[in-house]
Amino acid sequence: MALRILLTNDDGVDAPGLAVMADIAAQLSDDVWIVAPDGNQSGAGHRFTFGRELTLDERGPRRFAVVGGSPADCVVAGMTHLLGDKPADLVLSGVNAGQNLGDIVNCSGTAGGAREGALQGAIGIAMSQSMDYNSSRQADWENAVHFGARTVEAILAAHAGDDVFYNVNFPFCDTSEVTGLAAVPHQRFSRSPIRHYASDNPGGFFMAIPETPLPLDPEADFEVLRKGNKITVTPMALQMTHQGALARLSSLKLP
Repeated sequence: MALRILLTNDDGVDAPGLAVMADIAAQLSDDVWIVAPDGNQSGAGHRFTFGRELTLDERGPRRFAVVGGSPADCVVAGMTHLLGDKPADLVLSGVNAGQNLGDIVNCSGTAGGAREGALQGAIGIAMSQSMDYNSSRQADWENAVHFGARTVEAILAAHAGDDVFYNVNFPFCDTSEVTGLAAVPHQRFSRSPIRHYASDNPGGFFMAIPETPLPLDPEADFEVLRKGNKITVTPMALQMTHQGALARLSSLKLP
């Protein structure tokens, strides 16, 4: 049976990474739908827009923008409305311009789209193309283009109904230097990397990631991507309850 695929992202419906993802999806199925934000929603995480009306803007056959909506809004609109009684088997979110690694995944709109896809019953895969922010603000999409479809196929072949979504990052290197796929845990930082960052305007500031908290686990996504030139694949649990802590709290009582 042919896959029905829903695409979304957090960079906006006109972002070049979404065009890359559409090409990846076209190698896997001819039943591909796009529902993406009308503008940039980077950092939106898994936010939903409650209490404010949203609208759909049809941009072409099976292609829609959600005006003012987040990636999670887009997935819900697609899975529970636009695709009718046949929701997607696979939700692909991205390809994001820039890596989504470690604890940063918690605020990633790209990850949020894939997570909501999995919560809606599909296989959810978030995909990001890493960049060297010190040398360029432009993404080189070659590795996502070259390896994207094969990476999805490998994940689908290994998926066994686990209660997860998948976070994929393509390395920043020449295509000939990519050394394969690596299933890795995400980097748990010693502290949140998000910081207040002062602007040049008096009283103004940004939310930014000025530096990477150390130390870094050599076997986690951050270092395997950067130093190993691997395409990293991280299964992210949807059931977030910590079983060890739950067991320790089993005898919890009010003082």
